[in-house]
Amino acid sequence: MSAGGGLTVVAALLSGVAAAGVSSLVVRPTRRLAPRVRPYTVASRTSLGRSADVLAVARPGGALTGGTLRRLFGPPVRALAGRLGRVVDTSSDERLLLQLRQAGLLVDVPVELRVQEYRVRQLGGALLGAFAGAGTVLALDTSAAVVVLVGALGFVAGAARWRSRLDRTLQERRGRMQVELYTVNQLLAMHVRVGGGVVQAVQRITQRGSGAVVAELNEALVAHETGLRAAEAFHRIARSTPEPNAARTYRLLAAGAEWGADLAQALLRLSEDVRDARREALRRAATRRRAAMLVPIIAVLAPVMLLFIAAPLPSLIFGVR
Repeated sequence: MSAGGGLTVVAALLSGVAAAGVSSLVVRPTRRLAPRVRPYTVASRTSLGRSADVLAVARPGGALTGGTLRRLFGPPVRALAGRLGRVVDTSSDERLLLQLRQAGLLVDVPVELRVQEYRVRQLGGALLGAFAGAGTVLALDTSAAVVVLVGALGFVAGAARWRSRLDRTLQERRGRMQVELYTVNQLLAMHVRVGGGVVQAVQRITQRGSGAVVAELNEALVAHETGLRAAEAFHRIARSTPEPNAARTYRLLAAGAEWGADLAQALLRLSEDVRDARREALRRAATRRRAAMLVPIIAVLAPVMLLFIAAPLPSLIFGVR
């Protein structure tokens, strides 16, 4: 691509940015209603068992901390990242926050800023993909249309990278929980059978074990120690866990903590269900991989076999050797 073509691409991009800026000044974006209504919904949220969200009420626009550049360019970058995230990912902020928590991503970021941080990193990945794609094509001396097309494809790929990472991490965590759940249910059944209560059994498990299921059980214990009823604490982690079988276990523990029922047999049956489901999933995965192994064999042997079959046909039909 010539220098004139590169200048044309840069001029087109700058013209687009300028047009977008002028349009945003002429037609002001509509303010979001949630920050204006949130202070009046604190009582309703707490009565329904949800978080009071005090930090969001005190700082509806987010904390503008940091250096001058962060305070100057932070709001437009966050706004652009939010709009891009809503276009690429149609999930709501609440759903996205739950998925980030289930996957264990961005745990070092405060809860009220976690979705915002995810959107900003998604925007950074999109811009990096666009610049990488456009820069690679520019080095090959191609036309301006190809540069724009490859840059757009890199932008989409970079924006989808964080979403694919979130889905992959969530699936891996769900698989680990399925493996851990059988052992955890067996140990819980043993501790309950010897005469201990539900809370005491969970305490013994969390003191000696580790893993994703143990971490969620420890979260329920922390909530119980801070004043929440044990049944409600188990129901809370049942609503937030990514694994349905783990949610069944937590609801069973909540029923045992609230009504004092004997949970040993129910936990053992649940662990057997988890093992059977895991075995069936492994069987289906093995079948898919076996079928995938046959594809290259068929793709290589089928044309050769057809050539051997079709080779004598001209001599048999037309008498040509």
